[in-house]
Amino acid sequence: MLQKERIILGIDPGTQVMGYGVLRVVNNKPELMAMGVLVLNKDDDHYLKLRRIFERIITLIDEFLPDELAIEAPFFGKNVQSMLKLGRAQGVAMAAALSRDIPIFEYAPLKIKMSITGNGRAAKEQVAYMLQNYLKIPNESMPKQMDATDGLAAAVCHYFQTNNPANEKKFTSWKDYINKNPGKVSK
Repeated sequence: MLQKERIILGIDPGTQVMGYGVLRVVNNKPELMAMGVLVLNKDDDHYLKLRRIFERIITLIDEFLPDELAIEAPFFGKNVQSMLKLGRAQGVAMAAALSRDIPIFEYAPLKIKMSITGNGRAAKEQVAYMLQNYLKIPNESMPKQMDATDGLAAAVCHYFQTNNPANEKKFTSWKDYINKNPGKVSK
């Protein structure tokens, strides 16, 4: 039997710390390939940070050859300067994916948390705990910085959104269902 594989790169953009997670899906079963962070708070030059984000994303793409990029969309905050910088970081990550012809999927932070924990207001620790259990990640492999699990959460959220069996078949009525699934009906 031919195994169908796809790789999803998840990104949690940031100008201080950028988190990432790489998820491999084989025969519709997800498994962790890698997760980590790019620490940027040592750099004072914002443009240098953007360059480092771009270069790291390109390196991840070249190493793992993802089929898709899932990225956390910026959320609305009160500090306009912070939002602008975060938007630039996200844009640079997207540009890196686009330069390698990788399709991009954006998810709001609430959507990501909701898909992982069932609660759109969940704490980072709850998201990490649920990912650890779902993907069976050993304690020693869990990162100290939650930005890594946030990046992984974006990838897992994308997996959930695109592997929903309810999305595969649409039925207009019970009669339509029976006509499309004759083997599931006993007489």
